[in-house]
Amino acid sequence: MLGESVLSPPVSPDMMSPMKKFDLKKIEKVEIRNIWENEGTEFTPWLAKEENIELLGSAIGIDLVVEAQEKDVGPFRADILCKDEANGNWVLIENQLEKTDHKHLGQLLTYATGLNAVTIIWVAAKFNEEHRAALDWLNKITGEDYNFFGVQIEVLKIGESMAPKFDLISKPNNWSKRVSSAAQKIQREEVGETALTQLAFWDKLVKKIDEKKDSPLSKRKPRPQHWHTFAIGVSGAHIGAVINSKQDRMVSELYIVNDKSIFENLEKQKDSIEKELGEKLDWQLLPSRAASRIKLAKSGSLDNEKEWDNHAEWFIEKLEKFYFTFSKRLKNLED
Repeated sequence: MLGESVLSPPVSPDMMSPMKKFDLKKIEKVEIRNIWENEGTEFTPWLAKEENIELLGSAIGIDLVVEAQEKDVGPFRADILCKDEANGNWVLIENQLEKTDHKHLGQLLTYATGLNAVTIIWVAAKFNEEHRAALDWLNKITGEDYNFFGVQIEVLKIGESMAPKFDLISKPNNWSKRVSSAAQKIQREEVGETALTQLAFWDKLVKKIDEKKDSPLSKRKPRPQHWHTFAIGVSGAHIGAVINSKQDRMVSELYIVNDKSIFENLEKQKDSIEKELGEKLDWQLLPSRAASRIKLAKSGSLDNEKEWDNHAEWFIEKLEKFYFTFSKRLKNLED
């Protein structure tokens, strides 16, 4: 139990001498508000960090990639907007650092009516039974395109160390079976030869990054797709490696999700950025789209596997330069 010491079973005196002495610590539950006083300025940015969103995703069984914070959905603003890496569907996260209430439940329903194929995750310090039952009911009456999760967060302290713990309170019916079925469908039906080749290349790229030990590039599970992304330490942007098989092009890029002001601020620093990188970049505002990008491209394809090592080394070199050059500037924009 939380807050109690873990005791060893009794032993006889003749057994005690060879035994090692262990310094067993007491597990304590920490008051949430002692860690994060404010949801919007403290908890949401913490949860949006890659290592923390991965913890939440693991508790649910979804690989999550953060796209934006404080995203407008109808008359409300979702705390965190993510993509489900497996299928590209939207995932909305609503946070509460206290007991659940009707207001937040209403916002979740608004989000569901405003989007097609969406997963909604309600993270709270404590769930009322009526709100847990409401999520169960929503999962019962909606189709597979809509998924509702209730996740309770607590912080545990052992000695001087503290760690978050996510407990799944409510999930869609037959969720584990549905996840398994979706994975099998991707493997058996939806992945063509080109995508499998891309998956093999991304796997090589990730292994090379892992071998470097000191690379700032995050190691994310490769997918059978033409791009692979890396966190850059801020929400709303990431760096990415892209393979354009039709044009035989390979691209390293900074991808900005939906904030044109970020692009415009970086573009003002264009000369210093290109000087630091030692490269001329392609600056694409993309006026007709929410996103924008800054990219560097080279000719190349995956047709000849003997060239994969060179391609992987090019990506690592350029992506690491992108990370160091853009991350500090993006963090300054957030401050």
